[in-house]
Amino acid sequence: MAIGIIGGSGLDDPEMIENPEEKEVSTPYGSPSSALTTGKINGVDVVILARHGKKHSIPPTAINNRANIYALNKIGCTHILATTACGSLKEEINRGHFVILDQFIDFTRLRKLTFHEEFKDAPLHTPMAEPFDEELRNKLIETCRELKLPHHERGTVVTIEGSRFSTKAESLMFRSWGADVINMSTAPECILANEAGLKYAAVAMSTDYDCWRESEAPVTWEEIVKTFNKNGDNVKKILINTLNKIK
Repeated sequence: MAIGIIGGSGLDDPEMIENPEEKEVSTPYGSPSSALTTGKINGVDVVILARHGKKHSIPPTAINNRANIYALNKIGCTHILATTACGSLKEEINRGHFVILDQFIDFTRLRKLTFHEEFKDAPLHTPMAEPFDEELRNKLIETCRELKLPHHERGTVVTIEGSRFSTKAESLMFRSWGADVINMSTAPECILANEAGLKYAAVAMSTDYDCWRESEAPVTWEEIVKTFNKNGDNVKKILINTLNKIK
């Protein structure tokens, strides 16, 4: 059993991962976003994939999610832990808070959302009522409690196409739909992981308030990076401490 980590900022540090090795994995869907870094963290087999590439050069819409999920499955991953930055759509989800996602709204339009270009033998429709694995979610929640980090045990993420941020009208609409946070990555990734039969969970870190909040300026990329870097060590702590709970 190996655990895939998508996002994984800083986790491929040679001082943290034991016996790191980069592997290029080919897929029928093209190349993954990055070479896969394999090794062990605290004795647990891990495979780390940089969603946007090692130098964050791949825009959200251009991410080859099919290749990413296929490659992790091909190399032997049975579970995926994903990290993501997100914008808060709720007053109570402050900057630096973590959200253990349990639902998504897919508002993308240009992504490939299935491995099946045609139904060869019979229709294939993947159940998606509970898209995030409950066992993995509970382990992430347990870790956040142990680390005493501010977190929310449930949350609906709306995934938009990007790379632009929302208009104010869109942001207010997503709030009216009941979405808690917003990002540009999770829904397609989660859909394909489920279709591939992989257990998938994601921890989202709130970095901003999108643009719905009248009392402050709309989100900027610089603001996201600043908040994410400030809390990057906590992201690593959550992942590392959760790895040992997965059996």
